[in-house]
Amino acid sequence: MPVQGQDDYPRMPYQLPFPKDAQEEIVIPDAVAVDERVWVPQTENVSFRPLCLNRSQGYWMNLLRVRKSGVLSRHRHPQPVHGFVLKGRWHYLEHDWVAQEGGYVFEPPGETHTLVVPDDVDEMITYFQVNGVMLYVDPWGKTMGYEDVFTKIDMCRKHYEEVGLGADYVEQFIR
Repeated sequence: MPVQGQDDYPRMPYQLPFPKDAQEEIVIPDAVAVDERVWVPQTENVSFRPLCLNRSQGYWMNLLRVRKSGVLSRHRHPQPVHGFVLKGRWHYLEHDWVAQEGGYVFEPPGETHTLVVPDDVDEMITYFQVNGVMLYVDPWGKTMGYEDVFTKIDMCRKHYEEVGLGADYVEQFIR
């Protein structure tokens, strides 16, 4: 709380310049986009909508959308992940909790799990912040593939070029 008299102009914007090397903010008014072209497909029924692809710190934030029930992927996170369910619900085979609309999930480093969307869910959308890499593994931990911020950027560039938005459409999300 400011000291009385410390700020005599509470509704006046900050009057000094921002740091010269500060990056621009990202503002996305329609994050849950209706324009299908902004959703980047990963499989037939799974897509993501990039929000921030931070190549300098190695994390990404996106909306993950699943439009059919079933097993999505088994994967391991060496860094923490945060999730907030916007629509539908899902769970991990390895846990007894369910992530449902309005719910928050923290996944600690070292977590390996298999994401499942239940049969009665037509569409699931979850906001995720993924730090570092996501390793796809078999049931015994053998690495089968990976995703990181750079593979996400590449997927976006390819998709946006194919749908006519242009490969550089992804630049607005990169920091």
